[in-house]
Amino acid sequence: MQATTIRRSVDLSQYPDLVMIMLGFRLRGWRGLRAMRRIGPGMAKIMRDRPDGLLAHEGMKFSLLHFGFRQYWRDLDTLERFTRSEPHAGWWRSVRELSADAGFWHETYHARGGIEALYVAMPEPVGLQLFAPERQPVGPFMSARARIQGGAVEPRAAPQAVD
Repeated sequence: MQATTIRRSVDLSQYPDLVMIMLGFRLRGWRGLRAMRRIGPGMAKIMRDRPDGLLAHEGMKFSLLHFGFRQYWRDLDTLERFTRSEPHAGWWRSVRELSADAGFWHETYHARGGIEALYVAMPEPVGLQLFAPERQPVGPFMSARARIQGGAVEPRAAPQAVD
């Protein structure tokens, strides 16, 4: 008896500004566990409260000491609004403390084109770092939006308060 292969696809026409972000965390030592204990409750809150614009979240395991997740966001604006709010903003303010014996990375892919990546305290190349030349995140490449747009950031409206 021959098995039937079921092929499926998706209709993304309702999501023209879809953004997919992959994030990773690699433990390098015991202090990295402390960082994970700080991040864990915030991640649980994100999954429980589901910020505006977050469409889906999936956990991933790359190896015993390297894990992360993939998220799909409605658009770059809602992703940016989330990154400027807690708990994410607090994590980023304390990135030096969190990166003691741990490495973090993210790669962001925009449906309208543009990809950006950032790697903090990663001991070995991962993802796009495996083949793309390095570019320092300084000047016009300090923000994810600027990196996605290749450094040509368009003016945008001031962020609106989130109730």
